[in-house]
Amino acid sequence: MAIRDRALMPDYLRLIALFGIVVVNVQYIAFSVLTDFADQSGETALDAIVLWLVNGVALLKTYGLFSFMFGVGLGFLMRSAARRDLPFGRIYRNRMLGLLLLGALHGCLFFPGDILAIYAVTGSILYLMRDWPVSRLVRVGAVLLVVQPVVALPLLLAPSDTPAEFILFEAAALGEGGILDAVIFRTIGFAFTFPLFLVVQGLSALGWFCLGLASVTSGMIDVAGHPLWRRARRVCLGPGLGLSLLGAGIWQWGAAIPGAALTFVAAPVATLGYLGLIAAIAREPGPVMARALAAGGSSLSIYLGQSIILSSVFAAYGADLWNAVGRGAAVAIALLTTVLLIVALSVWRMRFAQGPFEWLLRRMTYAGLRRGS
Repeated sequence: MAIRDRALMPDYLRLIALFGIVVVNVQYIAFSVLTDFADQSGETALDAIVLWLVNGVALLKTYGLFSFMFGVGLGFLMRSAARRDLPFGRIYRNRMLGLLLLGALHGCLFFPGDILAIYAVTGSILYLMRDWPVSRLVRVGAVLLVVQPVVALPLLLAPSDTPAEFILFEAAALGEGGILDAVIFRTIGFAFTFPLFLVVQGLSALGWFCLGLASVTSGMIDVAGHPLWRRARRVCLGPGLGLSLLGAGIWQWGAAIPGAALTFVAAPVATLGYLGLIAAIAREPGPVMARALAAGGSSLSIYLGQSIILSSVFAAYGADLWNAVGRGAAVAIALLTTVLLIVALSVWRMRFAQGPFEWLLRRMTYAGLRRGS
């Protein structure tokens, strides 16, 4: 039973996180990214409601789930390396370099808000914590999650001083230009946003990494029915989600800065509640869900596929929908894209053991090691 639980809960986590991530990311793919972060106003009442739900239900929470799974992945990689008597330090270094390369290409070519490069940098710090006891991992992870809003909010909510020329460049590149114009804009955007996001998202990512690694070290990730998952569901889900929705509502229809602050502060609590809820549904799936979970195991391919497809759909060189549809339509397109990717990966996984980008990252990870290891 423990083996089955270990396989199922991470797969449910990845699958659910992918849907949450895409509804957040599409807000920065389908629309201008150069407005003030605090400005969440929609052009219609439906836009406003969609933004409220995205910020209240998904913003920061699903990235937290994804980051938690990164820490879990480190624990699993350590287990695998020890079982196969492989040099873990070399494997991990190669993996972080591979993530950094994929993240930089992703950020420059498709989506400047890439998270993989941030994971590569903060994941290198996590390597130094790999042998820490569970209690220390939990304490440090909790502190980082508490500190993150204090550091991030002043940076994100500061008034925008973007030059008017760059705003015009964005409109020309994404709304009228070709592939090269879009790539130039995205590359510049990635160069400017990466240092900011490394601070804003890196702190919380490292915090969730610590908690994910602690869940493997303690054995919690192997047992979906663990009492701590039930406690997280009972204590954190309702208050965390309720406060997050309240903060997002204030952010949307009231005072932006207090609302955004409450949304940020409530996000880790809601994420813990989500973890408890996912543990509750991590049960033996039927045939259709089993295929979806297997496809969700190729989360890197789906994450990158989302950006590749959506950036092409919304840019002028694709379907030319940038700033041309409502928020609800953008979310619907993003969700449909994710479903289609899951279907495609389900077919792919019938023949291949890994998704295409998982295969590529694995080749980078084990580069130079003896064949058959």
